[in-house]
Amino acid sequence: MIKRSKRLIPVVLYGCFYLACFHWLERTPTRYHIINSSLDNKIPFCEYFIIPYFLWFFYIVATVLFFMYFNDSNTEYWNLIINLGLGMTLFLIVSYVYPNGLAIRPHVFPRDNFCTTLVKYLYKIDTPTNVLPSIHVYNSIACYCAINSCHQLQRYKWVRHGSLILTTLIVLSTMFLKQHSICDVATGITFAVASYIVIYRVYAKSSQRAARRHSTLY
Repeated sequence: MIKRSKRLIPVVLYGCFYLACFHWLERTPTRYHIINSSLDNKIPFCEYFIIPYFLWFFYIVATVLFFMYFNDSNTEYWNLIINLGLGMTLFLIVSYVYPNGLAIRPHVFPRDNFCTTLVKYLYKIDTPTNVLPSIHVYNSIACYCAINSCHQLQRYKWVRHGSLILTTLIVLSTMFLKQHSICDVATGITFAVASYIVIYRVYAKSSQRAARRHSTLY
């Protein structure tokens, strides 16, 4: 347990680095490029999607902790961590090079209930800037890819199917809550698919070939 916990050190260090960079980006005065389109206005606001949106935080943490403490494959753990780190780093680079924002949040809510109260709180603590690509989308897909590719979870179809459903709801929630536009959701999906191909297909196959060559030598 202690040995596995040491693998958390680079995650914590990168997390501190990411938060510091994100805080700097959010606090630095700049001119933002508005990236939403008329298509985003056709998506209705639905406050009930705040539930899967907030579940994202539990989803990411629970997935990382599972691969750290309860999964036997060290490779699968680092595949997940590298994938998450890659997406978050790309987000920081894009936000620095191309500052972006949205102007699609509703000024008046169609209903007044507990979920709209949560949305108001979300809007208060999270600005509609630096949204491209959507980290909610990218990280959710990264977690699903890790879970779906996990050898230990292959016999637990309900876990893999549940992960897919939750990932889909989180992706939809970003648009129905007006937290993200179609553009940054599509970009998040594109980046996530590309990183999956590189990490789980290209890199994995090259590692397997290297392992086979090593075994034949010894």
